[in-house]
Amino acid sequence: MKTKASAKKRFTITATGKVKRKHAYKSHILTKKSKKRKRNLTYSAMADKADVANIKKMLAM
Repeated sequence: MKTKASAKKRFTITATGKVKRKHAYKSHILTKKSKKRKRNLTYSAMADKADVANIKKMLAM
C-alpha cells in the first residue's frame, strides 16, 4: 500500500512509536496573535491516542 503524501508531510514517528505533529494556526494572520501564543504554536506536539491508528494506516505502517 502506498503512503499518503499528505500524511508523510505532516507526521513523523518517534523511536518509541508515538506520532509527532505540528500545531495549526501558525501560517497566516499572525498580527492579531500574541507573541506567547505564536511561540507556543512553534513547538511540536504528540498526536492524540484516538488518531494514531488512522495516521499509521496513512503512513502504511
